[in-house]
Amino acid sequence: MKEKLSSAIETVLSNLNYPVISVIIQLPKNTAHGDFSTNLAMQLASKLNQQPMEIAKIISTKLEKDFPELIQSTSIAGPGFINIHVQKTQIISQLHTIMNEEDSFGKSLKFKGKKALVEFVSANPTGPLTVGHGRGAMLGDVISNILSWNGYDVEREYYYNNAGKQMERLGKSIQARYLEMLGENNTFPEEGYEGEYIIDIAGELVNTDNDKHKNASDLSIFIKIAENRIFKEIKKTLSKLKLTFDNYFNEQSLYDSGAIENVINILKNKNLIYEKDGATWFKATKAGREQDRVMIKSSGEPTYRLPDIAYHQDKIERGYDLIIDILGADHMDAYPDV
Repeated sequence: MKEKLSSAIETVLSNLNYPVISVIIQLPKNTAHGDFSTNLAMQLASKLNQQPMEIAKIISTKLEKDFPELIQSTSIAGPGFINIHVQKTQIISQLHTIMNEEDSFGKSLKFKGKKALVEFVSANPTGPLTVGHGRGAMLGDVISNILSWNGYDVEREYYYNNAGKQMERLGKSIQARYLEMLGENNTFPEEGYEGEYIIDIAGELVNTDNDKHKNASDLSIFIKIAENRIFKEIKKTLSKLKLTFDNYFNEQSLYDSGAIENVINILKNKNLIYEKDGATWFKATKAGREQDRVMIKSSGEPTYRLPDIAYHQDKIERGYDLIIDILGADHMDAYPDV
């Protein structure tokens, strides 16, 4: 209804040769004054060098005369507000439209043919989802629904880090609890994960493989079982929230495809990379940041920035019209650099 009124008012302004301004239509505080109200006359007063009440009378008369099928009556209040009573047949017609369209009422095809990617949750498979992840989950799902409602072809994506030191730490944590259950003397890693889920996963490995991995020097078996089990629980939690994803994108694929190395080469070609203290640095100050950032530590381990940049490069190259990231607290440090 507001759109119809805006269109009618814009037509009246054009016919009166009044300046084109943004038409603001509001609901009156007192519904007895009308169905809608506008301060249009007061906005035009300085532009026309006339009193708001005079402008309001001219616009009101013109609206009633030119749009009798839409407007039942108008009145002027205070310093120049125009109150508008809409024809009841218009309201009844709108109700019929709502009833006929049911759940589709209000849908728009404005962005039909456009593609959008919404990345959210994106918790790493090192532990169960938290309440904080739940916030991002709801936000991402609602935004995805709004985009779909307006015509976008939306893909929901979950990005997770299954590479690097944190997965090694996870593997060592599982291995330590596994050996503990077998009665072996061992030291739990100083920065290990200590949740009960670690004990559960280690117990599962003991039940299925007994002491088969007691002397294993390779952490891959412990990392793999942990990743699979934790991600299974993550998906189960998402399912309870009735959340589904079109894509699960893992960080390791960026190493396997050469995307990580490609980012470094691109930045080198732009003279945005340099070596210092055995580490590889990004000249973030040349891009407006307060200080340069480490991309690859002296140990050879990339910081979060590098794979995240490669991931976003991948998203851009996939050709979406709109890309949205739902960020969590753990993104606050690295994300501005990305």
